[in-house]
Order: sequence, then structure tokens, then C-alpha cells
Amino acid sequence: MSKNLSFIPSLLKPGPTLTAFMVVGALVLSSGIAKIIPNKFFGIQPAFGQRISPGDIWQQVYQQLPDLPKENQYSSIDTGQIAEDNTLASRLITYHIYRKGRAPNYRLDWKLTLADYLEANEIMYHNSYPGNDTLQQNPLEGDRAAIANLNRQQRNTLVQVLADIFTPKPQNNQTPRRETTPTPTPPQPPQRGGAELLK
Repeated sequence: MSKNLSFIPSLLKPGPTLTAFMVVGALVLSSGIAKIIPNKFFGIQPAFGQRISPGDIWQQVYQQLPDLPKENQYSSIDTGQIAEDNTLASRLITYHIYRKGRAPNYRLDWKLTLADYLEANEIMYHNSYPGNDTLQQNPLEGDRAAIANLNRQQRNTLVQVLADIFTPKPQNNQTPRRETTPTPTPPQPPQRGGAELLK
């Protein structure tokens, strides 16, 4: 064994050194530092990424909420044509997941994002808003106005639809149980009580 690695066996022996390492590891994980470590580092992929492509989600949003403004009248920088696929819903989802890093399956996180649009939470910056680098006109102000024009019930419905789309559906993989008739047990003789045993 190399001299540089000679300390490893002593670390793995039960004792105060190993205990100290375990305590430090537990403190690091519980302190929230683990949140900055990518999920892929532990071999875990976000569940929503395995089931659905974020690029397709905005279409599902409009299928369920056809009255939600599309705000897709902006022209592409590259082609000069109207970018019909660059919608309010697609920018909202991109802002929520990729700009803010918020969980897509929790209603509270979506409410925080809508609060950003309503200028009641965090500041939204024009230069980092989705569409700023692909559209001829920055869509942030138009998107803010569209969200502000929704009433509370419409915003709550939007939040619920978004959370539902990203929430994993339970899978029914269990095989159905076969009905079995219980086998009758033979009658047991009556047990003698303690008082009878003393006779």
C-alpha cells in the first residue's frame, strides 16, 4: 500500500475517527448543502424528467386551459416569423424550472412563481427572462400583464394544472389477488380455566 494512502485503514476502524466522519456527513446532509449537489451525483434523476418533456408541457396546459392567453405574437430573432410555439405557458415553465430552480410538482412553488409575475415576490430580470435572447421583443411585460389579468380562481386553476401535470401518477402494477376460501379449522376443545386446574 502506498504511504500516501496508509491512513485509510485507520479511518475505517470503529472508533472516534469514524464516528466523527459520520457525524460530519450527517450534519452536511441535514444542513441543506446537499441541495447544491446535482441529483445525478447520487444516481437519482428527477421523476418528472423521466416521464415528460418540458417542451411538451405547455401544450398540455392549453389543452386543459384553452382560455389562458398564449401571448405568442412575438417574432423570432432568427427567422423574423411569428414564434407561435413560444407561448406564455412555455416561458412560465422555463422561468419556473430553469431560471428559478423551483420544484415543478408543488403548488406552493408555482404560487411563488406567479407572485414573481405579480411583482409581489422576487425580482424578475429582463435580460434573463425566457425569450429575451430568441424573440425580437422581450415578452416579460406582456406576460406580467397577462398573469395580472387573471382572477384569483384562474390563477389557482393554473397552479393546480401545472402541479398535476408534473406530479407522478400512481402506477397499478400489482397483480390482482385471487379469491381464496378460507379452510375451516377443526373446533378446539374448551380450555380449562385456572380455577379448575387448582382442584
